[in-house]
Amino acid sequence: MEAVEISGEQPELEREEADRKEPDLPPEYCHYRDEGCEFADSCLNCPFTQCLFDKPRGRQQWLKELRNKEIERLFTGGWGMKELAWMFGLSQRTIQRALKSTLAVSTRKRSGNTNETEEIEKRRSQHR
Repeated sequence: MEAVEISGEQPELEREEADRKEPDLPPEYCHYRDEGCEFADSCLNCPFTQCLFDKPRGRQQWLKELRNKEIERLFTGGWGMKELAWMFGLSQRTIQRALKSTLAVSTRKRSGNTNETEEIEKRRSQHR
């Protein structure tokens, strides 16, 4: 006699046998809904070369880069660190870190300067 649990679920062995009977189809024969994500309507129309969700903390890093670029844009436009910290709900030290990362990249791209840290410090002292 076989004992069946009170819950009425199939025993593990029967479920495994049922799973084995279904064919393992190649991807071209499988139909799935390409619903995309918050950044693209479908995976096939995604603007990214690699899916943000494939990388560890990919979405978080991408959003942080966007925030840092916006901080840099406002800072070079004349906003002070205190105002930016208040606007983004961050500390002034976090604003400094964001500026250091984005200004260092943009400085390197523009001039190929190896002393970008000096230029960042110069800009910071002008806006204090």
